[in-house]
Amino acid sequence: MLLGITGGIASYKSVWLARLLTQAGAEVDVVMTRGAREFIGPITFEAVTGRPVHTEIFGPGHALDHIRLAREANVIVVAPATADFIGRAAHGLADDLLTACLLAATSKILFVPAMNDRMWAHAQTERNVAQARSLGYEVLEPAEGPLAVGEGSGPGRMPEPEEIMSQIGRLLESKSGLKGKKVIVTAGATREPIDPVRFISNRSSGKMGVALARAAWRRGADVTLITGHVDIPLPSELPVIKTDTVQEMAHSVGEELPTADVLIMAAAPADFRPSSEAGEKIKKGRSTPKIELEPTEDILKSTISRRKKNSVIVGFALETGDGVKNAKEKLKSKSLDLVVLNDAREPGAGFGVDTNRVTVIGRNGEQEDLQLMSKTDLADLLLDRVEEELRGR
Repeated sequence: MLLGITGGIASYKSVWLARLLTQAGAEVDVVMTRGAREFIGPITFEAVTGRPVHTEIFGPGHALDHIRLAREANVIVVAPATADFIGRAAHGLADDLLTACLLAATSKILFVPAMNDRMWAHAQTERNVAQARSLGYEVLEPAEGPLAVGEGSGPGRMPEPEEIMSQIGRLLESKSGLKGKKVIVTAGATREPIDPVRFISNRSSGKMGVALARAAWRRGADVTLITGHVDIPLPSELPVIKTDTVQEMAHSVGEELPTADVLIMAAAPADFRPSSEAGEKIKKGRSTPKIELEPTEDILKSTISRRKKNSVIVGFALETGDGVKNAKEKLKSKSLDLVVLNDAREPGAGFGVDTNRVTVIGRNGEQEDLQLMSKTDLADLLLDRVEEELRGR
């Protein structure tokens, strides 16, 4: 891939981006503008990529660099992309190596803007961004946060390298069967209140659901993530609906389901709730309080009738007993297409960890036992199965 660096203070973040890309297995060719070299030296990028940095369009041996670099790149990312650079690119200028590469490219191109908030809001910048998008360039929205010293906070900050990596993954996954599909993913644990300070919940961290949502988004899906309580940062690149109780989560799923092509129920909703919530905190006393429980609403059973025709529904089952038998019963009773079975007693799997080992069961009873792997890798394997289901519709 080709990583273009322009002259902004945010270029220091691009060093980490280049490192992440290299660690992910990419061959990263860095092209630096003259302005970029005022902020950071080429040798820094050579150290993290292990490849020479390109800076000149003229001179011995450079005559066709812009053609070769553009031809070899699967994707071109310009990070940071300054207001000046976006303006020149939007108007087709090719007065340096990086802009010349853009005109010679046939690959996807992503601009990651970074500038002062007033520059980002300027009418001319808005016109330049619109023009760049009309030419087929992807332009990432800048983040909000602290800007240069003395400039306060606002939109214009370069997104973090990890978010840029996700955007690059989305560009490269553009041939996925999920591209353009609406996907709903639930994640995390619900909380059923006992009194104003206590609740019934479980140890779900939301890691599996968030991994699935990110992976589906990278494949080009239109993803909505519906969460209960989660222990990890939520993705900024896709819409998130936050819920607290089973009732709230069921309502949100019911609202989204009629237009969804895929629903993945990776959340861990509580099975029981107090039959009544105390209006005040229950104090310690001589007598032990008695809390009467009642079953919570079954989210799938209460919403499944609203599913879109030919949609794919995936459920999760966390078991401690006869897991396969119980999972197959869940598959049938809830009209699922796939069920993902976890054993709560399996070391390194289930709640709160970064790995998982599951058994995937299809609606015809076919069963696949997967090895222990990261939840990120598992998310991609499960989405492969979802794509197979969609192709069969």
